Amino acid sequence: YEPGQFIGVDLGIANIATTSTGYRAAGRGLNRHRKRQLDLRKKLQAKGTKSARRRLKNRRRNEARHAANVNHIIAKQIVTEAERTSSGIALEDLGGIRQRVRLRKPQRVTLHSWAFHQLGQFVEYKARRAGVPLVYVDPAYTSQECAECHHIEKKNRVDQALFICRKCGVVAHADRNASHNIAARGEAVWIAGRESRVPAPF
Repeated sequence: YEPGQFIGVDLGIANIATTSTGYRAAGRGLNRHRKRQLDLRKKLQAKGTKSARRRLKNRRRNEARHAANVNHIIAKQIVTEAERTSSGIALEDLGGIRQRVRLRKPQRVTLHSWAFHQLGQFVEYKARRAGVPLVYVDPAYTSQECAECHHIEKKNRVDQALFICRKCGVVAHADRNASHNIAARGEAVWIAGRESRVPAPF
């Protein structure tokens, strides 16, 4: 269908997914689970016995299943909301994010163990099945750009949660602000694609 608007989805670590319509999937629980599993894995690796290796394998499988289940729930929520409101979905194109992002060591562990790609795939698969339009957008500067006046500045992003525009003074939740930028880019990508599909006049 022709979407009336686009729901922008900002993916992150503190909040796994934040949409421009207000839905927020907090990553606290999943990150706590991951930290617990990581500590247990270290203990088992230190033992190095045959039984420890077997338990290690089972733990990895359990953790992957748990993360996949969380991603399924989030993806379903996003797609259901888009379908209900006749909206499209705009996702960040996060190919190569692990190589691009510079983080402190504890954050790197979280980034490398979290399935960004899997969540994107789940949203895409569920959207296709429901007939919901989906586009990928360039994520560059979405966290530094003001969704109101579009001023881009590194200092706009005060910390993980707070966004204050240095130009117009708007105060917002950082992830929510980024999701609005993603939604706007999604709409632009959709319109550009639609125009490129129009046959040239004779």
